[in-house]
Amino acid sequence: MKLKAFLDSRGVRYVSIQHSMAFTAAEVAESVHVKGRDFGKTVIVKVDGAMAMVVLPASRRILVQDLRELLGSDHVRLASEAEFQDAFPDCELGAMPPFGNLYGMPVYVAACLADEPEIAFNAGTHTEVIKMSYADFEELVHPMVLDFVTT
Repeated sequence: MKLKAFLDSRGVRYVSIQHSMAFTAAEVAESVHVKGRDFGKTVIVKVDGAMAMVVLPASRRILVQDLRELLGSDHVRLASEAEFQDAFPDCELGAMPPFGNLYGMPVYVAACLADEPEIAFNAGTHTEVIKMSYADFEELVHPMVLDFVTT
């Protein structure tokens, strides 16, 4: 898998957790016994016509208007699955890991996730999670940390 190969090539320590099939981030977090605030769900948005990843805690929802203001663009919206499904050929739909650098897109991460020592996220399937240090994630992905409002 692209993600594991990337992590292994960089010598990053991580834990792979297998779990029963789950589709929502909250369900996945619960099934692998990770607090919702530590589980990063990946939401795909379009910013000025280009795709980007927004990573926020599993238990939260993004306020698009707030993201528009933080990015200084009136042209920010959630992307449809049809728009992004081909961008992640090695992933199951809706299970994309928050590694935009592997898919040619910027990553915006919620500040509350950046404050946690670890981050967990879908590993490209609906049955596997990767858990690693947030510091390693930040070093590999170079996300823009935003203090945006979630509900």
